[in-house]
Amino acid sequence: MTSATLAPDRSGSARRSARGGRLTRASGLGLGIAMLWFSLLVLIPLTAVVVTASEGGWSRFWQAITNEQTAAAIRLTVGTAFGVTLVNIVMGTLIAWVLVRDRFFGKRLLEILIDIPFALPTIVAGLVLLSLYGPTSPLGIDIHNTRIAVFMAFLFVTLPFIVRTVQPVLAELDREVEEAAASLGASRFTTFRRIILPSLTPAIAAGAALSFARGVSEYGSLVLLSGNLPMRTEVTSVRILSSIENDNLDSAAAVASVLLAISFAVIVILDVIQRKVMRRG
Repeated sequence: MTSATLAPDRSGSARRSARGGRLTRASGLGLGIAMLWFSLLVLIPLTAVVVTASEGGWSRFWQAITNEQTAAAIRLTVGTAFGVTLVNIVMGTLIAWVLVRDRFFGKRLLEILIDIPFALPTIVAGLVLLSLYGPTSPLGIDIHNTRIAVFMAFLFVTLPFIVRTVQPVLAELDREVEEAAASLGASRFTTFRRIILPSLTPAIAAGAALSFARGVSEYGSLVLLSGNLPMRTEVTSVRILSSIENDNLDSAAAVASVLLAISFAVIVILDVIQRKVMRRG
């Protein structure tokens, strides 16, 4: 066998090893920089929070998160964020569908208005909500200092997430596939369930995870409207701030760790649901 015949084999082997996942020098450098940046911004701070939460030992950690007032704040925050996420999955997908599939007067204006919660400072959003749904409401609706106010504030700040994650995916779907399914006798529901939904599921899951995490961490938009009443409308972000102001960092870090664990679990569950739906599709 000549060297000329060996050369293509070596080049082919190199290509196969590159496809097999071996990093080039440039790729390795890029990965190292990305991981360093991610560690500085995310991993190290999160680790610091967990370490701070564990400094007082398990008994102090358990005492902090099972405190009656803290437990009530966690239940309210997580329960409201979960409910808001369910509403956003339905309404956000519906709004995205209307923006992509329908044409109507004012569509461009609606496209802009959807992004207002992204651009508006949360404390300004709280003032707007208080003006609309507070004691001096021009609509005659007064929900301040109630749990409905917390739900409303969460809805306001989390609405765009699912809309903006689902909209581009929906816009890229091939309409001919839907038309072919209809020509073969598939109903609209079957077409949506077997063709459209599997394609939208990753985007819906990503938007739902963002919506839940945003709701769990919200502070500014509800601090004026909810009244922060202990055992009634106080959320975990307010509870954490109160602990820090009282120089109780262990308790604040413990509550933050619980929220971190809950958010991580929600992300994992959504990922599992996403994979199952896509597999069935």
